[in-house]
Amino acid sequence: MTDIPSFWSPRIGALQPYVPGEQPRIDGLVKLNTNENPYPPSPAVLDAIQAAAAHGLERYPDPESQALREAIAARHGLQPGQVFVGNGSDEVLAHAFFAFFQQAEPLLFPDVTYSFYRVYAQLYGIDCALQPVDAALRIDVEALAARAAQGCAGLVIANPNAPTGIGLPLADIERLLRACPTRVVLVDEAYVDFGGQSALAMIDRHPNLLVVQTLSKSRSLAGLRVGFACGQASLINALTRVKNSFNSYPLDRLAQAGAIAALQDEAWFAQTRDAVVDTREGLVLQLEDFGFEVLPSQANFVFARHPAHDAAALAAALRERAVLVRHFRQPRIADYLRISIGTRAQCGQLVDALAAILG
Repeated sequence: MTDIPSFWSPRIGALQPYVPGEQPRIDGLVKLNTNENPYPPSPAVLDAIQAAAAHGLERYPDPESQALREAIAARHGLQPGQVFVGNGSDEVLAHAFFAFFQQAEPLLFPDVTYSFYRVYAQLYGIDCALQPVDAALRIDVEALAARAAQGCAGLVIANPNAPTGIGLPLADIERLLRACPTRVVLVDEAYVDFGGQSALAMIDRHPNLLVVQTLSKSRSLAGLRVGFACGQASLINALTRVKNSFNSYPLDRLAQAGAIAALQDEAWFAQTRDAVVDTREGLVLQLEDFGFEVLPSQANFVFARHPAHDAAALAAALRERAVLVRHFRQPRIADYLRISIGTRAQCGQLVDALAAILG
């Protein structure tokens, strides 16, 4: 059946939806394009999911995910009332945009960052102002703070930033919070466990701080879809109002059980996180040996360009050799490839493929 545009709401025709990385249907590809963890989740996660599946699926799950919120709060030194959970951090972000940023002034975020932010702004009719990152693709904190002080709907910062992988110190987050005291500052920490500095410890001091994290990356649960936000109770209450006006049961029984088990297995988390970080550091050195310029990364990916080779052509040549990486055809970053960190063997296949391409 063909969509008939005349049936659409006016805003839908103008949307430019987010385009996720390729999910291949071809066996044997080395998948380094969507920042997934190359290691499986804790065995305890599988046990918990099997136990949860054994009974109770005929009943709705806990709409408040109370046990999961308690587990998140316990790990981060918070109260359950300071935690909100959703179906992946993308849903949490969507609810936050709806709850906090529909204001008279524009929403501020960097021009090079997670591209879903622009999609949410367009979906909800939120005017946004993009602050250029500097020549090194670093977030310009001074310029953002100065702009925020003039009035804004809020600030959104990915820390570490995506797709660059560059992190900000907490002193810079503090500066942005002070520059925007009457609006929400949302810090998206999807990759923070791989070397960034989390702002979670600042929540009690800043009523306008909302920190969003996900279990997709460092907890190896991209297929389970669990994200969360932490902030003072007034912010969490606003998110809950949006959630209960949209989908009262965002997390199923299996997701809640698996997420709790993942949070409780600290040893597995540390082992796999450290393996990713160690592999990242080794891959950076190998890429630099090939002549790539690699941005400093605190994430589970690297952002790199080769001064003598077109990035799109490199991505295509790698795919011909069964290696997937991500290329963005966007201003300022079209020369770069974003390469997710795989296992040592997977990164070895990438290096072999680059050796064949670059000669």
